[in-house]
Parts: sequence; structure tokens; C-alpha cells
Amino acid sequence: MANRRNLKKNVNYISDLVAGLCIVESMNAKEENREAISQLFLQIVNLRRDIISRISHTEPGSVKVFYKKLKSDFNTEVEAIFKKLEELGK
Repeated sequence: MANRRNLKKNVNYISDLVAGLCIVESMNAKEENREAISQLFLQIVNLRRDIISRISHTEPGSVKVFYKKLKSDFNTEVEAIFKKLEELGK
């Protein structure tokens, strides 16, 4: 139980960090990029909600495979958001 709690805390921390970066970038961005950055903000909020719900409802049986897939899904989504933020920041 403590490991799931720590995993949820880590997901919250990373998603809060990315959301904060979205807010900072939107303040410094051009007018035409602000809508795209707000979409990225919504994307990270939805990703956080999805990952937390998946952690709360672990599939019985193949727990190790479930958490490996969860980790890889979260990492790929966060990396994609960072890449989009970098593109919009240029």
C-alpha cells in the first residue's frame, strides 16, 4: 500500500511540475501559441487523472507487467508534452 501511495505522490509531483512549466510558458508565449499551451495543460491534467485511477485499480494477476506498462505510458506521454512545449517555446 505504501508503494502505491509513493507512486501516486511521484505522479502528482511530476504532473504538477509539467503543469507549472505550461503556465510559465503561456505567460511568455506569443498570442497564437497560448491556446496550444493551454491544450497541453489540459492534456497533463487528464494524464494525471488517468494514471492515478489506473494505480488505484490495479489489475489482479499480472501486477508487474501492469506497472511496467503504466510507467512506460506515463513516461512517453510526459516526454511528448515536453517536446511539444519545447516546439512552442521556440
